[in-house]
Amino acid sequence: MTTLSSARPLPSAEEIALARESGRALSAYLQTHAETQQIEIFDDKGAAHPVCVPVSALRLLVDVLTEIGEGNAVSIIPIHAELTTQEAADVLNVSRPFLVQLLERGEIPFHKVGTHRRVRYQDVIAYKERIDADRNKALDALAEQAQGLKMGYE
Repeated sequence: MTTLSSARPLPSAEEIALARESGRALSAYLQTHAETQQIEIFDDKGAAHPVCVPVSALRLLVDVLTEIGEGNAVSIIPIHAELTTQEAADVLNVSRPFLVQLLERGEIPFHKVGTHRRVRYQDVIAYKERIDADRNKALDALAEQAQGLKMGYE
């Protein structure tokens, strides 16, 4: 189920409105202590079919509907998924050659399938979290320095 594409169509105005309404309706049922919820799906003849859904899946569905309701395209990637170098570069919003340099320097683990590099999604996310934390530390240090120099930042 690993399908990433940078050309995801944005939701239409109708989809955005429906996602907002559906997300609000579903979120009311997430406050339960039950592990599952039963929902009904109607077929094209109007017949109801009950479906038992884990509450964790409903939470994920509400998150997806929230994103669509804000006009965003959404991709779902399993944590254990293996990505191509282009897919991993797209997740990090960097070029593929830059990502390959990161791989070759050992900053992100990878393995080869034949001659092709594969990167685990969770390794890409771990790298992203690591560099984001480093950036935040640097910004905090700069802000502290600016305040110490009384540069007008309070």
